Formats: sequence, C-alpha cells, structure tokens
Amino acid sequence: MTGKIIELIDKVVELKSGGNPTLANTTRTKLLLKGINPKKYDSQSEDDPEVIDKVKSVAKEMGIKL
Repeated sequence: MTGKIIELIDKVVELKSGGNPTLANTTRTKLLLKGINPKKYDSQSEDDPEVIDKVKSVAKEMGIKL
C-alpha cells in the first residue's frame, strides 16, 4: 500500500488547523521539528510502519485522535 503516510499527515494538518492556512503551516513545522518532513511524502510514497507510528504518536501529543 502507498500513500498512507501523507494521508495521515494531511489529516493531522486539517484537524489541527481547522482550515486556517497559518495554523496549517505551523502544524507542518511542528511535524518537521518532530522528525517528520511532510514534503518528503506523497501519494506514491511507500508506507513505512515506523513513520506511520511516529505520525500517530505526534498526533496524539497534539491532542488529535486519528
């Protein structure tokens, strides 16, 4: 399966920002600081279970339930 990582990242950004572009950029920056570069992944990226777990962990830290 491919594209799961970017789907999760997009969902985290969407839920955290509520559609506000400034908050969306801030959320992407927070992900980057946690070691997840959103620009590195796209719909063709292979799903790495470690990265998926890391995205879920960061989402939980942000108070987002995926």
